[in-house]
Amino acid sequence: MNKIIEKEKIDIESMIYEIRGVQVMLSKDVAKLYHVETKVLNQTIKRNINRFPDRFCFQLSNDEIDELSSRSQIVTLNKSNNLRGYNIKYLPYVLTEQGIMMLSGLLKSDVAVKVNIQIIDAFVKMRKYFANTINDYKILVNHENRILELESMFDKYKEEKVNKIFFEGELYDSYSLLLDILGTAKKEIIIIDNYAGKKLLDTLKDFDKRIIIVSKNISDLLVKKYKSQYHNINFINNDSFHDRFIIIDRKELYSCGASFKDLGKKCFYIGIVDKKEYLHEILNNIFN
Repeated sequence: MNKIIEKEKIDIESMIYEIRGVQVMLSKDVAKLYHVETKVLNQTIKRNINRFPDRFCFQLSNDEIDELSSRSQIVTLNKSNNLRGYNIKYLPYVLTEQGIMMLSGLLKSDVAVKVNIQIIDAFVKMRKYFANTINDYKILVNHENRILELESMFDKYKEEKVNKIFFEGELYDSYSLLLDILGTAKKEIIIIDNYAGKKLLDTLKDFDKRIIIVSKNISDLLVKKYKSQYHNINFINNDSFHDRFIIIDRKELYSCGASFKDLGKKCFYIGIVDKKEYLHEILNNIFN
């Protein structure tokens, strides 16, 4: 019998479905494996119905047949290959693992005994598969929830750290925050500051990102000397801005109340601007 199953390449695992939270096999598939007619198998169940409680065997509902058909494209029981609309009297039976074991004892044939071993092995294998799948899903869900939690914590930390008022004398902390903001850039930094000068260029000369400085007062001589040695900054003369801004990768906009050369000398505020329309308007003002 093992050779027959191997020769026909019958995949028992593919005949096992999860319905009502338990693993089951269609009576017609079991009959096929046992080499008996489906009618004979169903009659055996009906004659011994007291041996087959619902946890061993039950009939599918029309909705379950529709769902199973759409999931597995199974070959159905009537000639038109359509299980929809069946009277409850003719709805197919399904057997659980316990039902298979009970059935093999009733049929009492060498074929049933040999096939039954393989069916039970298949149930065990599929049970492990479903268990691992559920565990993997739970792990994935927990992992995703943890990521969302960390992202939320990071956003809160970022908001608390970035949206901050610095007071007179906090030279290092304000300068450190500036470097933290600039360090988040992956490709590009845009700085708008009408009082950009040597101190800002000294800060930016070792950055390996594309940098654009928008200013109306920066010294032409300073720009010329800088560009003769360093090539990471483009300068745009624009007289449209009063306040200072930083734009990171054209995605995040920061407002800064103090010129970058005066960070920490007097009280000022620096913070992220959430409204994207402001970011787009400023970019349009710079490049159009």
